[in-house]
Amino acid sequence: MTSRNGGKILIDQLLIQGVDRVTCVPGESFLAALDAMHDADIDVMVCRHEGGAAIMAETAGKLTGKPGICFVTRGPGAMNAAHGVHIAQHDSSPMILFIGQVERAFRGRGAFQEMDYEAVFGSVAKWAVEIDDVKRIPEIVARAFAVATQGRPGPVVVSLPEDVLTDAAEVADTPVLTPVKPELSIVQFQQLEALLRAAERPMVILGGSGWSADGCSAIADFAARFKIPVATEFRRTALFPATHPSYAGDLGFGQNPKLAERVRSADLLILLGARMAEVPSAGYTLIDCPVPKQKIVHVFPDANEIGRVYPPSLGIVCDPSSFAGSLSWMKAPLDLPWATQTENAHMDYLTWTGAPPRIPGDFQYGDAVRQLFAAVPADTIVCNGAGNYAIWVHRYWRHTLPNTQAAPTSGSVGYSVPSGVMAKRLFPDRTVVVFAGDGCFLMHGNEFATAVQYGIPVIVIVVDNGMYGTIRMHQERDYPHRVVSTGLSNPDFAAYARAFGGHGETVKTTDEFLPAFKRAQASGLPAILHCFLDPQAITPAKTLDQIALGG
Repeated sequence: MTSRNGGKILIDQLLIQGVDRVTCVPGESFLAALDAMHDADIDVMVCRHEGGAAIMAETAGKLTGKPGICFVTRGPGAMNAAHGVHIAQHDSSPMILFIGQVERAFRGRGAFQEMDYEAVFGSVAKWAVEIDDVKRIPEIVARAFAVATQGRPGPVVVSLPEDVLTDAAEVADTPVLTPVKPELSIVQFQQLEALLRAAERPMVILGGSGWSADGCSAIADFAARFKIPVATEFRRTALFPATHPSYAGDLGFGQNPKLAERVRSADLLILLGARMAEVPSAGYTLIDCPVPKQKIVHVFPDANEIGRVYPPSLGIVCDPSSFAGSLSWMKAPLDLPWATQTENAHMDYLTWTGAPPRIPGDFQYGDAVRQLFAAVPADTIVCNGAGNYAIWVHRYWRHTLPNTQAAPTSGSVGYSVPSGVMAKRLFPDRTVVVFAGDGCFLMHGNEFATAVQYGIPVIVIVVDNGMYGTIRMHQERDYPHRVVSTGLSNPDFAAYARAFGGHGETVKTTDEFLPAFKRAQASGLPAILHCFLDPQAITPAKTLDQIALGG
């Protein structure tokens, strides 16, 4: 062993755990760690806002299954990054946020930008810790990786006092961590088989994180053999191919009423990686609580989530992909009484996502989404944030491959642009399309500069209706014609793109959309397509005026 300062010890631990990329906004509180990155084989992406940097790290965790790593400075930097930590917690994304801290001797005195990070992040992170001794850096970093990836994945926050990073010590490195994944037992397998054979109206609902491509393939194979209907939770549609004859649709905002009724009338629900929280459960109305009408098999990697809301008939602590792989051993019964129901469920899905109804204005958003879906490769990654503009994307983009969706189940506005920048950085050979509302874009649209700086040719579709549309919709529903604080005055987003050195175009009609997209692709630059949506077109089915009139 040789003597190293804390910054070098820290970065060495990240390298040992396989980290090859970090995001950051630099700060004087962790200069020793930044200096150690200088000679390390790590892609250090400097961002324009700590919220954007944290969202990029969360996206990396979501799309790779390995913790995304973010460094920010103390105080304001940490609070800006809290945005990404909250998303990672709700979306079960592995992530580690490292925060610079004041020197140990200054703590408790109200030092410059001092905060108690264990207290601040204790309710949202899986674990928040401050390192007090340079010799404990390897131990605590290894534990951070374990906590972030095992059980229900999520965010870990590690506070780094400045003098801990500059102190020197001789200390051994920790070995590579291999996450422990619980597996299905033989007894549980037999119990599940018995429940399934006794069912008449079973349904599988997929959700959560930690899925592998093999796991997604295995559950698709199981569904084909058993001819069982499969739905996906909010913003988890890429877990199951939309073209599969068992696919019944997704349980998000504006869900298909026929699908909702199928969930209510099922006699057996297999929740695989899913939690059926507020959005997919339609406000906890699809499954009665605390006594469900349906028998529930809840498969989840963390025992603390099983029975948290819905008491299951069978609870199984298991990694979703491992569970899906185990189902290959289960033989389908000769009689499948639910087969016709499955066919009907898939037809209902195809009808629901068929030709979009006409909406006000010259830009038919649903048609544009369908045109784009048909024009790009199946492995295209679609990123979006929160807002009514996303309803069209979720309804009309039919994912057929896993790992092609990055969107916040937490409903976090501003997620879209930084997420897309990271997705394209991770997978440079794949097409990455970002959908953002005008309000969503301007919360973290500054990260378009990051895309330009690193030559990341992500294509951003800004859907501009001149308002915070989701809030305006609720406002018109609850307080008709009393509009307060939801109108927006927007810049020329195409000119914005060109000002940064990217490609920008304005789209006002449906016919203009796809040619503009192809020109954006051909430019090889980060690009923005500024698409104008009629303000009345607030959902695929209803206008603002119809909602205000109680329609």
